Amino acid sequence: MSSPEQFEFVVVANRLPVDRVVDPDGTTQWRTSPGGLVTAMEAVMRVSDGAWVGWAGQPGDAPAPFDEDEIHLVPVPLSAEEVRDYYEGFCNDTIWPIYHDVIVSATFRRTWWSTYERVNRRFAEATAAVAAPGATIWVQDYQLQLVPAMLRELRPDLRIGWFNHIPFPAVELFAQLPWRGHILRGLLGADFLGFQRADDAANFRRSAARLAGVEVEGEVLSLGEPDGRRVRAAAVPISVDSRQLDQMARSESVQRRAAEIRHSLGDPECLILGVDRLDYTKGIRHRLKAYGELLAGGEVAPPRTTFVQIATPSRERVEAYRNLREQVEGKVGRLNGDHSPIGTTAIHYIHRSHPRQDMAALFLAADVMLVTPLRDGMNLVAKEYVACQVDEGGALVLSEFTGAAEELGDAYLCNPHDIEGLKQTILQAITDDPEEKRRRMRALREAVVENDVHTWSRTFLQALEHAPEPPPAGDEDPELLSEDDR
Repeated sequence: MSSPEQFEFVVVANRLPVDRVVDPDGTTQWRTSPGGLVTAMEAVMRVSDGAWVGWAGQPGDAPAPFDEDEIHLVPVPLSAEEVRDYYEGFCNDTIWPIYHDVIVSATFRRTWWSTYERVNRRFAEATAAVAAPGATIWVQDYQLQLVPAMLRELRPDLRIGWFNHIPFPAVELFAQLPWRGHILRGLLGADFLGFQRADDAANFRRSAARLAGVEVEGEVLSLGEPDGRRVRAAAVPISVDSRQLDQMARSESVQRRAAEIRHSLGDPECLILGVDRLDYTKGIRHRLKAYGELLAGGEVAPPRTTFVQIATPSRERVEAYRNLREQVEGKVGRLNGDHSPIGTTAIHYIHRSHPRQDMAALFLAADVMLVTPLRDGMNLVAKEYVACQVDEGGALVLSEFTGAAEELGDAYLCNPHDIEGLKQTILQAITDDPEEKRRRMRALREAVVENDVHTWSRTFLQALEHAPEPPPAGDEDPELLSEDDR
């Protein structure tokens, strides 16, 4: 058997950047997945001789490595049992709750942990096989926290970075994990660890110091003997391709679609929009409660004001997510039954995903965008909405518990737990002076354009190249390395 082709730059993520699609005639093809990570990596990989290691999305044997859109893809196999125990179990019923302030209780199962170890080892071995000598490796997110150390054990010649797309919890929450030491040692195998916010990076450093005895000085962690390595952990907030979204929102087809959406909703005076994965961290129930009270009090009323809530399906085999769907859909039904006059609907609820151009049209059409998570690493929907507001007429209501709030301070910030405060913030976003709305939106757009997804990837790779030391003061965009996020 011939040796696999090797690459100077390798991205390692739970999923490949493509989805397998079966056409009506039975033929199979791969289509690029939507999302900021794919957009960010494409340009980098095409000039860096890059490969992408990840699961292809279907349980069973993995396809052979293949090229798609000039990127070499290396599928990693997962059995149905591994999808259940590694992904649905440990990743999303253990790690996800702990890293999101235990909004729902976490489940600890030793069989899930064993599967998580095994799958991480498989990812590390697949990456080691395709990495050229001295290659740069960029591991993504909480599903692969053991890969950095496993990969370093296999290939000490590699330059290894890891980025956490979700929050990193306070040490008191992280300490609940029975396998906390293993996870810390796994992450400390990297040369540079990137986080969404400075607080997340600080939480990691405190956990490493308190639970693993690592010496910490500023952003640098010293591992001591026998390793003697030093690791840097800092904030590098992710963003969106703001220029691409701006161009899309200005296109004739998207402008026309935005007008069609408003007309199909009865041409309301104010169109309010929510777009979220159907996840308990997103604050959808709190949002509905606040909006329901506004309807009951007569402060908003259809058809003058219309609310569209898009809830993209998510992890529907996990019990907490099934329960959430029942609660959200029940609440929407009751509110519509109580507050929808004949011929109109108070809340339009849509439980499916939408093409990228349709989402741009929705963002463009919306007068007020509600982004009210209880906890979120960044929340790119907030930035996507801002990027699509080419007429600067919209208003963003944004939870202060998102990473995005640290960059988008000119939004209408709110505490989603404070239902009365949330109601008043929504009303302010609806009724504020148009000039004040435009002032806020101009500031938000400047922030999103200046720090786009390409800035994020460039800044991370610069930090990885210089790790563990911060880049010299004269390097490009060094201030991003210590900024709070999103």
